[in-house]
Amino acid sequence: MTRPTHRRRRPLAVLSLLLATLAVLLGPAPGSAADDTSWWNPVARPAPDSEVNVTGEPFKGTNARGEVRGFVDAHNHIMSNEAFGGRLICGKPFSERGVADALQDCPEHYPDGSLAVFDFITKGGDGRHDPAGWPTFKDWPAHDSLTHQQNYYAWIERAWRGGQRVLVNDLVTNGVICSVYFFKDRGCDEMTSIRLQARKTYEMQEYVDRMYGGPGKGWFRIVTGSAQAREVIEQGKLAVVLGVETSEPFGCKQILDVAQCDREDIDRGLDELHRLGVRSMFLCHKFDNALCGVRFDEGALGTAINVGQFLSTGTFWKTEKCTGPQQDNPIGLAAAPTAERELPAGVSVPAYAADARCNTRGLTDLGEYAVRGMMQRKMMLEIDHMSVKAAGRALDILESESYPGVLSSHSWMDLDWTERVYGLGGFIAQYMHGAEGFGAEAKRTDALREKYGVGYGYGTDMNGVGGWPGPRGADTSNPVRYPFRSTDGGSVLDRQTTGLRTWDLNTDGASHYGLVPDWIEDVRLVGGQDVVDDLFRGAESYLDTWGASEGHRTAVNLAANAPASASTSEWWTPFVSYAPGRAVDGDRGTRWASEWSDSQWLRIDLGAPRLVERITLDWERAYGKAYRVELSDDGTTWRTAWSTTSGDGGLDTARFPRTTARHVRIQGVQRGTGWGYSLVEVGVFGS
Repeated sequence: MTRPTHRRRRPLAVLSLLLATLAVLLGPAPGSAADDTSWWNPVARPAPDSEVNVTGEPFKGTNARGEVRGFVDAHNHIMSNEAFGGRLICGKPFSERGVADALQDCPEHYPDGSLAVFDFITKGGDGRHDPAGWPTFKDWPAHDSLTHQQNYYAWIERAWRGGQRVLVNDLVTNGVICSVYFFKDRGCDEMTSIRLQARKTYEMQEYVDRMYGGPGKGWFRIVTGSAQAREVIEQGKLAVVLGVETSEPFGCKQILDVAQCDREDIDRGLDELHRLGVRSMFLCHKFDNALCGVRFDEGALGTAINVGQFLSTGTFWKTEKCTGPQQDNPIGLAAAPTAERELPAGVSVPAYAADARCNTRGLTDLGEYAVRGMMQRKMMLEIDHMSVKAAGRALDILESESYPGVLSSHSWMDLDWTERVYGLGGFIAQYMHGAEGFGAEAKRTDALREKYGVGYGYGTDMNGVGGWPGPRGADTSNPVRYPFRSTDGGSVLDRQTTGLRTWDLNTDGASHYGLVPDWIEDVRLVGGQDVVDDLFRGAESYLDTWGASEGHRTAVNLAANAPASASTSEWWTPFVSYAPGRAVDGDRGTRWASEWSDSQWLRIDLGAPRLVERITLDWERAYGKAYRVELSDDGTTWRTAWSTTSGDGGLDTARFPRTTARHVRIQGVQRGTGWGYSLVEVGVFGS
């Protein structure tokens, strides 16, 4: 599907901002008939409660080109307090009993944090802190406190009022972390936790609705389709999308390299998640599983996760030299004594060669089945956390089907994949780094966003045990000056206050979700208005990707069961056939294989002249390094439509201008191995 091209109109953006400011200054006086505050102000907010500290009406509608506006947080974990056994993230995003119940520390953290084990594992030190939340908040939430609630509903409300219009709530957990953590109040089954978090998200929607006068009236709207999301955003509200980020989806773990799930488990799991409203997901996260290998973690955290990998699967990560420019993160080699004590006697974390940066494990056959299952259900695939080997194969599959539903939501993808993602029609968000780093990275990829006409996103990963931007300091030359106006110009934001504590981004950093608008203002001051303009177009681009995924239709394979011939066919035994027709029979368990020499060819007769523009070639281990895709009208005169001299096996997609042909020929020029040429499946498509 061709994506619409959007050209940046920066002078127009400045003019729009001036007009918006004039509208605020010259608009109807407070209390006039035109000033209807019923939709954006609650009928009755709980008392006591957090302040929001934003004035002005949230913007509605679309821009002059009919596009929605607003920021996208493509990666957040509102309900992770329900994960990991229920006691890793302390506090709740809402409570029927009020803010004092929602924003309190875990019981074992009292009186001084001495038993806050995960705090000193992730932060260092001894974990000691003042456990009091409401109303004093002496030590939390904070930008470097990884185990305390950052997603209180009123803080999310502030982000919405500050211009955010899409929030992806990734339902998250990890069974191994749950099982080894000392404190828990529930079981560790990952799918049970995912179901609970989904239910709690719907309950939060109901909670906000009641505050605003009844069903459907609140600003927090869970959406299950891109059209519904557009409608919500046009109403000025926040579209909340459910995603999943877990280590063993559908129970698909592996033990000693043996999968603990099958295709039926995957189908049941995907169907259940889709019914829950989930529309995007990761297939692997932190640990290798039966679906794919992961992109490693670094430092002491990487060592601790590798220990978890062993406890979960019976094997440590395994590495190899990378075959392309993409690399996984270097494995953490720093000691993690607390985690390493969990290993059986005599077992230790292995050492790794510095020049072997890639996970040996890629996308498994079950993983490929899951990717195709997600495409069938019009779901979007998150490739962050996939090893480069797994991500490369996943992108091959998506390209072979021209499927745009691919996301990189929080800077965990090798940056060399950026153009492939944009070329497919996918969406990219950057992790919520400090303003300097965020602005620099945004500018590094600015030309690609300009080329593909796309906006940008951020992934806060709050409640995700990641760490957030620290303060730049009040004495910096360009601090955030309170109050400040929202990007659209229609709202004014002052320092955020909850209870007795007031936060200032300059001195506190991004301590909780309510400071997302303050951080965006900091990005504007440090990184420039152009970066924020791209972020403000994020909602439109995210929905472009989602809508194109929903509208995707599988093209007809013109080569399916078509007559095929070849220069030669390998023969080993009368019980296994490697005949040419095996490459077009739709069975990935069969293949055509040539004799072991160059200049071999496979020819397919489409039966009649057909429009052709895309050929897919799924190579077995014996692949073509140099080969041509040739077309013919009569089977005698051939013309080259596409060629390569750098084939590396796997799944190739050859694209060329649409043309008419009856015959297709794959002409091998140079083998990539000492064997012949071997194709599992060849697809021929007209669109």
